[in-house]
Amino acid sequence: MNPLKTAIVYARVSTEEQASNGASLEAQVMVLSHLAQIRGWNVVIMSEQASGKSMSRTARPILNEALDMLSVGEADYLLAVRIDRISRSVEDFAGLMGRSRRESWAMVLSEMDLDTTTSQGEFMANVQVSVAQYERRLIGDRTREGLAQRKREGVKLGRRTELTTAVVQRIKTERRAGATLTAIAHGLTEDGIPTAQGGVRWYPATVKKILESEVWAHVP
Repeated sequence: MNPLKTAIVYARVSTEEQASNGASLEAQVMVLSHLAQIRGWNVVIMSEQASGKSMSRTARPILNEALDMLSVGEADYLLAVRIDRISRSVEDFAGLMGRSRRESWAMVLSEMDLDTTTSQGEFMANVQVSVAQYERRLIGDRTREGLAQRKREGVKLGRRTELTTAVVQRIKTERRAGATLTAIAHGLTEDGIPTAQGGVRWYPATVKKILESEVWAHVP
């Protein structure tokens, strides 16, 4: 008889997400615990409030505690609702995939229906992260090129700057891919994309207003 497997249910939110519907730690834990129960796995619940930008021990102590348990064989699976709960970086996630293979544990991402216990699931997980990062960088490049062209044409880019369709498409694309409001805002700030008023810093509340605005409802 095979020994009972143990799954670590990992849930994460960042500060601004505390009140967001469907993003709470409790909601994530409930969904993942139910999945583990269906598969007959023991459950260890681990959650934290931290940014998804870094996977360092300082920034993500609970995640690293979970990885340590997996490394020494105290658990067999790492469960999360989406890839971005674990990492928003292709490099970080690729490294984590390699580590899981070497150490013989697997990841299961419930909302994306991805299971790296299978070769197909592992492949699809890598594809999803790569596509998300590619789209983010591509839209950022196009936006910067558009702003540069406007500047060459003599258009003043100051406080009255309006959002381009490309920026709104980027925001909507990332949100559909599962990115949090905080992650989207951080990415826009990091890529130097100005806000509608020409500001240099984006906030989750600003991103939310754009997503809910009827002005941009026509943008796919």
